[in-house]
Amino acid sequence: MTISEQIKVLCVRSNISVSELARRVGTSPQNFNAKMKRESFTITELELIASAVESRFERNFVLENGDRI
Repeated sequence: MTISEQIKVLCVRSNISVSELARRVGTSPQNFNAKMKRESFTITELELIASAVESRFERNFVLENGDRI
């Protein structure tokens, strides 16, 4: 699943539109949709998106033995 697909699922589960999420993170829906098409979000932006819907963004590598980096 791409990050844009994940963001769409996040919106559905948070009961808001993608346009509303864009406004919450301080950008226009047009700019936000362009970023979604390009898949060009930074880690900081993903953390801001998570915060906007009162969740958190976690990033890590998971090794075969289950260790997370």
